[in-house]
Amino acid sequence: MRSRRTQLTVWAVGLAIYLLAVFHRSSLAVAGLEASDRFGISAAQLSTFVMLQLLVYAAMQVPVGLMVDRWGSRSVLLTGTALIVVAQAGFALADTYALAVLARVGVGIGDAMTFVCVLRMLSSWFAPRRIPLMTQLTGTLGQSGAIVAAVPMTWALGTLGWTGAYLVAAGASLVAGVVAFVVLADTPEVRRLRGAPISLTAVRISLAASWAQPGTRLGFWIHFTTQFSSTTMSLLWGYPFLVRGEGRSPAEAGLLLSLIIVAVMASGPLMGWFIGIHPWHRSTLAISVVWALAATWAVVLLWPGNAPLALLLLLMVVVGVGGPASMIGFDLGRTSNPSERLASATGLINQGGFVASLVLVVVIGVVLDAFTPGASTAYTPEAFRWAMSSQYVLWGLGLLQLWRWRRRTRSQIRALGGGPGNVPGTA
Repeated sequence: MRSRRTQLTVWAVGLAIYLLAVFHRSSLAVAGLEASDRFGISAAQLSTFVMLQLLVYAAMQVPVGLMVDRWGSRSVLLTGTALIVVAQAGFALADTYALAVLARVGVGIGDAMTFVCVLRMLSSWFAPRRIPLMTQLTGTLGQSGAIVAAVPMTWALGTLGWTGAYLVAAGASLVAGVVAFVVLADTPEVRRLRGAPISLTAVRISLAASWAQPGTRLGFWIHFTTQFSSTTMSLLWGYPFLVRGEGRSPAEAGLLLSLIIVAVMASGPLMGWFIGIHPWHRSTLAISVVWALAATWAVVLLWPGNAPLALLLLLMVVVGVGGPASMIGFDLGRTSNPSERLASATGLINQGGFVASLVLVVVIGVVLDAFTPGASTAYTPEAFRWAMSSQYVLWGLGLLQLWRWRRRTRSQIRALGGGPGNVPGTA
């Protein structure tokens, strides 16, 4: 029976798994300088950690969606959690750059097998009208895993050392995985849901049908355009930018990065409430967030000398809002595709932000090295200004695509008899 208590228990356990996946994804954010010293690597090599992790995450989204459609959310989620435990333990023990890179790839694969599974469970356990809010709550609260990767992880690295800190992190996911094995079920009626075997022909047809939907395309570009600034700052370059680029102390930088997550947690539920009652204006909200991001970054980057603390606080808040805004894309995918294609459509959309983040992480590393003499890691504020300005290329591309697919999505809704007060799939 789909009781409220059972619903919330399933959601809480799925949320915990996702929160820990975000923690593992973000655990290198405050360890970038330590990693440079431990493995003797440059900025470009350091960015390779995150680049490969994001590349694997993005590449796995469609296969994970297909796996969920075939073997169910529970099985895929447990497999991903086990892989994260092994990979993060390997990262703790790695003593060479090659082994560390291999471990981060494993973290990326396991991470890719979490969020799509949790979203699919939400669609099975909650009524359609509640799904936008539950999706935002999941994404919002899950991002608090990055808080654990900011201040407490800084403490753990200083107290327990590299190996101890990352082994404790791996152990936390092991415990959560055992709880998930006992508690989770794919649907209220079926513990382990299994779909029909999928042939390569069926895969091509299913993916083509999902991608052909204007709402799927619009969801992809919303995710692409709103997420990358938050992801890049949280995963790798936020801490060096604040310390080396803006002259902030390590403690100040850690607190500023934590503010991103506070902004995520505060704005996410509000966005979920808004798109639940105003689904026609989902894309309008996303576009407004993109313009706010571009404007705030412009003020920070053009400020003569180091930006004042108040301006950096504002930047962290606006960057944080971009995370929940990217979740709007999933709701567009949900209302544009039948349930049997939901996981694969979600996987397609989820690629957007991580592809953009992957490109940006690499470009920032390359630009920093280009503006820094020799093999030094003493990056200057000027180098960071040029590196962070590369975001505008992605915002420009994303806004063009948002306007294009927003028109087509709204035209399709009208053709189906819908409109501003009646968007199919949101009742």
